Amino acid sequence: MHTIDDLIQLALQEDIGPGDITTDNLVAPHTQGKGVIVAKQDLVVAGLQVAEKVFTALAPRIDFEALCADGDQLLAGSTVVEIEAGLGALLKGERTALNFLQRLSGIATQARAFVGEVAGTSVRLVDTRKTTPGWRVLEKYAVRIGGAHNHRMGLYDGVLIKDNHIAVSGGIANAVKTVRQQISHLVKVEVEAATFEEVKAAMAADADVIMLDNMDLEQIRRAVRMIDKKALVEVSGNVTRQRLKTLAQTGVDLISIGALTHSAVAVDMSMRIEMI
Repeated sequence: MHTIDDLIQLALQEDIGPGDITTDNLVAPHTQGKGVIVAKQDLVVAGLQVAEKVFTALAPRIDFEALCADGDQLLAGSTVVEIEAGLGALLKGERTALNFLQRLSGIATQARAFVGEVAGTSVRLVDTRKTTPGWRVLEKYAVRIGGAHNHRMGLYDGVLIKDNHIAVSGGIANAVKTVRQQISHLVKVEVEAATFEEVKAAMAADADVIMLDNMDLEQIRRAVRMIDKKALVEVSGNVTRQRLKTLAQTGVDLISIGALTHSAVAVDMSMRIEMI
């Protein structure tokens, strides 16, 4: 699994390669500079520590002053960070630092907006595994910063029996029984159900969580009544921001949304750099 430091090194190597032929030929090695990162739209900031790591990877001695904290709501025009470091490091790290900040802040900003749609309810919005390869830890962090929650981190930390598992296991009952014989008693078992028959089978197998997959509103309401709080109810599939309030009113406990990560748009930030 990539660490954040690994990702930063990969990103810097991808961008700089054997050397920044522009900066290396224009900037004297010991010249100092100041960079100011500014929000160019309203946003929820996320990824400040990652941005700092980008610059420390290029120049161990820097003065990185964040004027806000991850999770803060900023207005367009707000100063996010002021950095003093070697001018070459600022110029070489600018795009990589902004890429991390803009992507993660975009996820946090969208998550905050989605959470606002279900304010006042007990529904928990959760993400999925639909993340950028290698970025999962960071993207799921940004989801939390935005006020939503994480589903399982990967295939290793939660049981989710989906349609293909059911097909190769000979049904829900056998799938749940078999997996429970192998896992710790501390691990919850979630089962995906696309029909009422599968909901009944998941209940009979004592699933801890039942995921209602691509059901319409009336089917969801009926399934919630059937389950009657004997398991947590998650709804998934074709979830948009416009549908969140209506889905929350059906009585489900969880709404999983791949769009929290896979469809978030990077926010607009810029970095001004000057010699000091």
